[in-house]
Amino acid sequence: MDNIAIIGTGLIGRSWAMVFARAGHSVRIWDAEPRAAQAAIGIIHERLGDLSAAGLLAETPAMVAARITAVGSMEECLAGAAYVQENGPERLDPKIALFAAMDAICGPEVILASSTSGIPASAFTEALPGRARCLVAHPVNPPYLVPLVELVGAPWTAPEVIARARSLMDSVKQVPVVAHKETRGFVLNRLQAALVAEAFRMVRDGVMSVEDVDACVKHGLGLRWAFMGPFETCDLNAPGGIPDYALRYGPLLSQLTEEMPPYDFDAPTVARVAAERRALVPEAGLGERAAWRDRELMALVAHKAKRGG
Repeated sequence: MDNIAIIGTGLIGRSWAMVFARAGHSVRIWDAEPRAAQAAIGIIHERLGDLSAAGLLAETPAMVAARITAVGSMEECLAGAAYVQENGPERLDPKIALFAAMDAICGPEVILASSTSGIPASAFTEALPGRARCLVAHPVNPPYLVPLVELVGAPWTAPEVIARARSLMDSVKQVPVVAHKETRGFVLNRLQAALVAEAFRMVRDGVMSVEDVDACVKHGLGLRWAFMGPFETCDLNAPGGIPDYALRYGPLLSQLTEEMPPYDFDAPTVARVAAERRALVPEAGLGERAAWRDRELMALVAHKAKRGG
């Protein structure tokens, strides 16, 4: 299997290491922060144990973890790698510096991908000699549980690079989707932004409580969306499919979207939402609740795998 290099060992970097090692790849991890990569190994062992307990590992946690090695320098991490996944700070200047260093070290055949959530590849690769092999591979947090990966190239990214990255993601059981052009925030974040902004608006305007807005998604939209996207949902919600759906509900949806101007996350509403959330889950319990979320995601992933969904 190809060697994989992980640059940056925070939550996303650790998750990527598990994704590739679980699929059989040899993975090296490095972080600019001293001792961070070694500390990540311990956390990875814990998460692999959770995956095994949920029936989501075909091997023992020790066998998967043995493929992941923490190293002390970027050069050692990149040596012999066929693919690099960068997970550095979500700021433009560090991205420019990291990609310049990686481009100088790696051979021309090595793919350089960034996990950035919103910085387009064109912003940090334009000046690179090897810019044609650079792209964004934006995961969903955490990628070892949520498999979607957005592949977004710059205008100069070679189509062959996108194809190779997609093939690699398929092979490690992720679900790659390809954007045909760059957009601010990519696609998943834009879809999420529309829902999140409207949720805050409903609280701001006194329409519904925070808890009940959440219920609308987790007991309503979310049940369908765990198995279908918006277009398939529309296709199945009218006897004649998409054209029938647009005829029946298009005028109403058009009117609704006219009432949705840009939302600026005003401080009073943010404070109100935060207060209602803390009444439901105190700050001291957020870590435990996050662990519950991950266990529920594991159960859902296992169910979908069993059902072939």
